[in-house]
Amino acid sequence: MTTPEPRRRRAVRRSAVAAGAAIAGAAAFPAPAHALTPPGCGDHAATTRALHRVTGVDGLTGATVRIDDPRCVTWTAASGVADRRTGRPMPTDPRVRIGSITKTFTAVTVLRLAAEGRVSLDAPVARYLPGFIDANGHDGRHITVRSLLRHTSGLPDHMDSFQSTDEFRFRHFEPEELVRRALRLPGPGGGWHYSTTNYVVAGLIVEKVTGHRLEDETERRIIRPLGLHGTYWPGDETRIRGPHPRGYVRVEGDGPVRRADSTEMNTTVAWAGGALISTPRDVNAFYGALLGGHLLPAGMLAQMERTVPADTDRTWPGAAYGLGLIGTPLRCGGTWWGHAGDIDGFTTLAGVAPGGRRVSIAFNENPATQAAFDDELDLVQTGLCDRPGTETS
Repeated sequence: MTTPEPRRRRAVRRSAVAAGAAIAGAAAFPAPAHALTPPGCGDHAATTRALHRVTGVDGLTGATVRIDDPRCVTWTAASGVADRRTGRPMPTDPRVRIGSITKTFTAVTVLRLAAEGRVSLDAPVARYLPGFIDANGHDGRHITVRSLLRHTSGLPDHMDSFQSTDEFRFRHFEPEELVRRALRLPGPGGGWHYSTTNYVVAGLIVEKVTGHRLEDETERRIIRPLGLHGTYWPGDETRIRGPHPRGYVRVEGDGPVRRADSTEMNTTVAWAGGALISTPRDVNAFYGALLGGHLLPAGMLAQMERTVPADTDRTWPGAAYGLGLIGTPLRCGGTWWGHAGDIDGFTTLAGVAPGGRRVSIAFNENPATQAAFDDELDLVQTGLCDRPGTETS
């Protein structure tokens, strides 16, 4: 696992030129796609083409897209395979690791506590965890809860302390240990800096304030009320429960390109910032409820959407970061709100357009080139903008 998505972006940029030729020749024809289309809602031709591209041109193992539209209800499609060994087709609603989309769940939990007056967004971390992050020049009296959720705290990312996935893939971590690892790293300086450690600290604040595990609070406040039956915290379980695709990481060297199976993993290393497992159906339901005003009071949702510019090397062009939400200009007008997650073997992106259309996409192989990642983003934009039964996007 990299950091649940931004470190992958840096790796993509470094490897784009070297790997491009190998990827381009990976598949001569698009993998077959299968779709479920409600009557009267067209075939989403532009989205289908964009979906084909990530498997057929970029060579990713499998991809799926789900569109929930207020007018056309639900449309789903999948392309490629869920298992390279058996050739099992990619399902349309797979259970996958959603990586940093977990951050939005954690942020909503914190903001619900803020709406109840139990947490103040502008209070210092030291109010809830006195002395906990006071090391290596960091001072919990000058770092606020808001700055944790917005990635402006100045805390390093504990994921940068690992040299390889092998150091943590099958190991249990306590949240306090992750924070200690981060505090030994050089500070990133001022401004915006993506750090999963911010959300580990936020998760610990939830536990301090409520006296309950973060997992229990998110289940009680979000997962159970919304009926997200495919969503759960895996804890130390390394396998994904129920039917699911295998997750792959592209490995390149002197010989042929190969894919390493990274499906099994202990994700306590990411915890509040990246451990959740879910499905496209559940992710769309979650963001639909959030952006539809069903999880937070209007004032708190407005706080989530107050953004600062994000580093494009850690996100993507045009991205601005709020409180666990990323806002991005939509090419058909307005802003789409959502998040992305990248963890070894799985990449997910999800968002909501101004009109309420929701798109969730999942891949069971991480992008290895900038072109592949750009095509993943294009799939989100196309899914949010295309009009069923037309050729425009």
